Amino acid sequence: MSKKEKNNMPNIVKILLAIVIVIAAIFGKVIINEDGTIEFATDNTIQTVNTDSLVSVEDLEGELEIHFIDVGQADSILIIQGDHNMLIDAGTNDAAETVVDYLNSQGIEKFDYVIGTHPHEDHIGGLDNVISNFDIETFLFPKATANTKTFKDVVSAANAKGLKFTVPNVGSTYQLGDATFEVFAPNSEKYESTNNYSIVIRLTYGGNKFLFTGDAETLSEEEILAKFSDISADLLKIGHHGSYTSTSDEFLKAVNPKYAVISVGKGNSYNHPVKSVMERLKNANIDVYRTDELETIIAVSDGKNITFNVEKGSYDYVSTK
Repeated sequence: MSKKEKNNMPNIVKILLAIVIVIAAIFGKVIINEDGTIEFATDNTIQTVNTDSLVSVEDLEGELEIHFIDVGQADSILIIQGDHNMLIDAGTNDAAETVVDYLNSQGIEKFDYVIGTHPHEDHIGGLDNVISNFDIETFLFPKATANTKTFKDVVSAANAKGLKFTVPNVGSTYQLGDATFEVFAPNSEKYESTNNYSIVIRLTYGGNKFLFTGDAETLSEEEILAKFSDISADLLKIGHHGSYTSTSDEFLKAVNPKYAVISVGKGNSYNHPVKSVMERLKNANIDVYRTDELETIIAVSDGKNITFNVEKGSYDYVSTK
């Protein structure tokens, strides 16, 4: 090989890498570069639901089930409406088998949507197992990455299935059987805290609404309040496992839920949920359901009323924050 040919090699590598990235963008594949950085293709098209296809409360058939799976200090939420299924997060790496076994016990074979709210291990640890074991039509993920083995495992599993990472636009509305959900966050391109990249959605079934917040912190809550005039919901999945970073007073008042669910580990080292959050919930007379006390919690809606498989929990806390 001549000296000139050797000097041209870096440029050739760059060109080949650029071609690979373009191909990946077309086919929706995620790329892990040799230096460990990660790039993924996204589909930012605005999704809307035809209002003519919406079903009135009186015409609803069947129920909506929301399973807050007990995965300890982590999140994993299964949503079932008729033959349509959605999963929000999949717990930690250690909980991966628990999640897959639970999904199998519910007869799940295929998901319309799987959402990884943000790239923290306690939310995406089991996603690679879910991707490998179930058919998934749409995989929603924020435009955020992590240089961790956990995230790379999710990337590898998605690549093996030819599954595209879809970054949803705020304001997009998707249909899940007779239910719909709208994307409320994230509203900025860049955050210091990875938690604020959390995809936040509000699910509507008949007259009932459910708000799922991932680990979104006060900053994201403020952005949601600034962008949306109505964020009310019957049920609020409390952000960040009941940490003081989330569920601000202003946000809670705007949501004005009747029920709150906290996915939190028993005796966790973070002392979640904290005093400030629990006192806000108590003062607002919001019924609290928490996985550290009640294990897996199932909320069922007929479009008018919401019932639970367990009795409500306590307002107890450990931390004084």
